[in-house]
Amino acid sequence: MTTATAHASVSRQQSAPLSTALSADAGNFEIRPLDAPLGAEVIGLDLSQPLSDADVVRIHRAHLDYHVVVFRDQQITPAQQIDFSRRFGPLQIHVLHQFQLPGHAEVLVVSNVVENGKPIGLGDAGHFWHSDLSYKEKPSLGSLLHARELPAEGGDTLFANMHLAWDTLPSALQRAVDGLHAEHTYLARYAELQQRSPWRPDLTPEQIAQVRPVLQPVVRTHPETGRKALFVSEHFTTRIVGLPEQESRDLLDQLFAHSVKPAHIYRHQWQPHDLVFWDNRSLLHLAAGCPPEQRRVMYRTTIEGDVPR
Repeated sequence: MTTATAHASVSRQQSAPLSTALSADAGNFEIRPLDAPLGAEVIGLDLSQPLSDADVVRIHRAHLDYHVVVFRDQQITPAQQIDFSRRFGPLQIHVLHQFQLPGHAEVLVVSNVVENGKPIGLGDAGHFWHSDLSYKEKPSLGSLLHARELPAEGGDTLFANMHLAWDTLPSALQRAVDGLHAEHTYLARYAELQQRSPWRPDLTPEQIAQVRPVLQPVVRTHPETGRKALFVSEHFTTRIVGLPEQESRDLLDQLFAHSVKPAHIYRHQWQPHDLVFWDNRSLLHLAAGCPPEQRRVMYRTTIEGDVPR
């Protein structure tokens, strides 16, 4: 199961009843867990208004507990998205500067729209399962994606719980991979994606220098919760260090297949102006795609994390 098509049968998860919601304390909003292996909705919060430190603490806690936090109907500007994202850490600038939002370098435009013969954003983002920026020395802590324009059909995003993937991995595989390291590189499937669509420009030498391969633990420990999670993906992970090529490939294929079992997945159906904030230390995600003639425009900000351990 390596593509969005392979996961089209994953059932779409709906919100849990309001009776499961956590009552608001300092902030006048609720945190409602989803009926899924991960995820929660934040109800009654307007991110265009100033947030107190207590509000941010509650959101941070929900992010750690549920790994995906969904804010509905957020009519915010790019500057407000940037300001909110910065409450959780410094922001990272994507290597594809061609798709930065003009005037806001922190925002990556994710879109299938072509204007004047040129794409306005990265149209094939999320084609393969991945964790954002795992190919950097300091991968992303989390990403925030804001729905600006949605297609009439399709466009869902799937999230897979890598803590659950580790917890349910057969003990023999746990012993085999714990302590190993793997190579991650942005260029792993770049040429393949270039052949599929017009969304991937040729990289300059300066851009290539920004995405040199790095080594990451196959199993990482979350720096805030102490929980273990698998940290490999079909998009960016190329090999396990110290193993023969075929053995490395076989082991990675087993980990990839186990990671994205339906029991580990929440499928997000976007609604207008959703803002979704996910933890790249805990999850993989995948874009399910939409008909090419239907416009989809999303704005993404990315928070810098730590060196995985």
